Amino acid sequence: MKLDRMVGFVMTTRPEESKEFYSNKLGFRFVRDDGFALVFDAYGLMIRVGKMKEFTPQQFTVLGWQVSDIAKAVAELDAAGVKFERYDFMKPDAQGIVTFPTGDKVAWLKDPDGNVLSLSQHVS
Repeated sequence: MKLDRMVGFVMTTRPEESKEFYSNKLGFRFVRDDGFALVFDAYGLMIRVGKMKEFTPQQFTVLGWQVSDIAKAVAELDAAGVKFERYDFMKPDAQGIVTFPTGDKVAWLKDPDGNVLSLSQHVS
């Protein structure tokens, strides 16, 4: 058996705000609202933003995207109004990007429901 494609899931209690965030801020193409979830095309991968009456977001990363230039990606999202989290104990730079001893870099942000998302740039 081959697992063909990954589908990402995240929950929302604010579907209109999530639709605006995932499409206008992150740039994913809105596909449809199927009644249960908002469906986005995230550059070839499906993300389903499930509608809930209530839920408690996790305190860890639930979705993340690898980018080739994290400083540029953070700057572009910042210009679009996305706010990045600062975990000072991890010693982020001025943009909020943390560099790990391996050279890998990560920046975290939250969607309108407080779901933790990340951008990462990995050393090859």
